[in-house]
Amino acid sequence: MSAAPARSRRALRTAAAFTAAALSATLLAACGGGDDGPSAGAGKPADITFWGWAKGTKQVVDAFNASHKDVHVTYEEIPSGAAGGYAKLSNAVKAGNAPDVFNVEYPQLPDFVSQGAVQDISQYVGSDLKAEYLPQAVQLTTLGGATYALPLDAAPQVFYYRKDLFAKAGIKAPTTWDEFRSAAQKLKKAEPGSRIATFFPDDPTTFEAMAWQAGAPWFGTSGDTWQVGLDGADTQKVAAYWQKMIDDDLVRVQPSFSQQWTASLQKGQTAGYLGASWGGGVLKGTLPQDQSGKWAVAPLPSWNGAPASGMLGGSTFAVSKDSKKAKAAVEFATWATTTAQGIQARISSGDSSAYPADPELVPVAAKAFSTRFYGGQDIYAVYKSAAGSIGQKWTWGPAMGVTNNSLKDAFGKLSSSSGTIAQALATAQKDTVAEMRTRGLKVSAR
Repeated sequence: MSAAPARSRRALRTAAAFTAAALSATLLAACGGGDDGPSAGAGKPADITFWGWAKGTKQVVDAFNASHKDVHVTYEEIPSGAAGGYAKLSNAVKAGNAPDVFNVEYPQLPDFVSQGAVQDISQYVGSDLKAEYLPQAVQLTTLGGATYALPLDAAPQVFYYRKDLFAKAGIKAPTTWDEFRSAAQKLKKAEPGSRIATFFPDDPTTFEAMAWQAGAPWFGTSGDTWQVGLDGADTQKVAAYWQKMIDDDLVRVQPSFSQQWTASLQKGQTAGYLGASWGGGVLKGTLPQDQSGKWAVAPLPSWNGAPASGMLGGSTFAVSKDSKKAKAAVEFATWATTTAQGIQARISSGDSSAYPADPELVPVAAKAFSTRFYGGQDIYAVYKSAAGSIGQKWTWGPAMGVTNNSLKDAFGKLSSSSGTIAQALATAQKDTVAEMRTRGLKVSAR
């Protein structure tokens, strides 16, 4: 398989051109191996290995194994992707001992395709199956017309906020970013020790989702050439807005999910959280029970007040390049993402508020997740509206690991006022273009 990286680079060039036939041929040549099918032998189930980290995953595997006799899943929990999971997966792929199937977030999927780490599973994913998922999720798992993963969840952005702190400051959930700034000013005046939200310097995906919401196309294609524009006009508008929010001390600048951030929420020093649908479970599991009933969920503010959202995270199931059990792996992934039993098992753990990529399963998730922490609010109704407003013109690039690391390093300077968001974007633009060219891809900087 030593030729796989070169072939996968050709695949990504073809993906840039969205030429399905050529891409499929290239990746099939790169990945080679056939599929043993779901049966490992007479009377014996196919035993597939699966690596993941999402909340409720063990329960999903247990439920699948209890209800299936032809396929058995051996699960290993690994750190989340950004916390070392992706490095572990990449090393396993290089060593030839990768699991049959693993979770990968939407932004990182093109990167894994670029590395030749995942298989084209189009032959196992028919049009009927794809029709079960949100179009935005299908778009993000399709490169060059070929399917490289099955969507698990969508992750529309929403705004979580403390109802009591907002009421005390005389403000309501803002519907526009202008209203958000005004609300931040009023909150700071009424409660000098409190801020409306946090800018996460270590997590560029939150900023990326807001650029997505603003309609900023970071990546696109023209012929067989990738177009890269991380610092275009729409993104600069978002950057200028958040830079001024930081400069005027209207938001906190703290690492995501850090002790600092958690403590500020617990003490009421931070009154809101710009998160995703999965964030409902995060807050519920992080904050003390004396805050139960004090939190609510609202649509993300938009630039003109009309519903609009980007996607913050969201996971998929991908099959590793060397797996000989792709058919069995897809059988498991299909069950986990499109059946009521699969979603019920994930959500009923009590920790996950994932929004299914299969819209038909949203009622199942809503019923399984207790909203007592949110005062009984129908938070999945907010998620559903946000999911429908996710822009469909966003494309992730094939080197998001490099892009995100560059942004993370530069964003780290914001708290000391030694750098700006605009400077971070300019640096990430250069680093991303350089990396893509190193991988042999044709690139045009916008």
